[in-house]
Amino acid sequence: MKKFALSAAVLIGLAGAAFADDVEGVWKTEVDDGSYAHISIAPCGAKFCGVISRTFNAEGEYKSGNIGKQLVWDMEAAGNGKYRNGKIWQPSTGKTYKSKMDLSGNTLKVAGCVGPICKKQTWTRVK
Repeated sequence: MKKFALSAAVLIGLAGAAFADDVEGVWKTEVDDGSYAHISIAPCGAKFCGVISRTFNAEGEYKSGNIGKQLVWDMEAAGNGKYRNGKIWQPSTGKTYKSKMDLSGNTLKVAGCVGPICKKQTWTRVK
């Protein structure tokens, strides 16, 4: 019986790894107000959050005061590469919006919304 329980636990662990979410990693934003960033997305409890890990402008990488700040939080995996019910902060305006994300391979479509109107960006996977 112990062998069965151990085997079942291993199989459940492997199944969980096989269905691990691909949104985890580092994503490059589009240019906003002359700059762009790398956002590191990782689990935060049962949801996903993103932190600004690097910042760039026309001259290259620079040390923005926004490095380490949370940009995305409370994203819930809804299945089929969809993430809903999160929030996103726009550094150039200082405003926070309701947010959703759609993952397709190495492309992440991100939207910050006020009511039915959404501002959208397409992020690309860095790693």
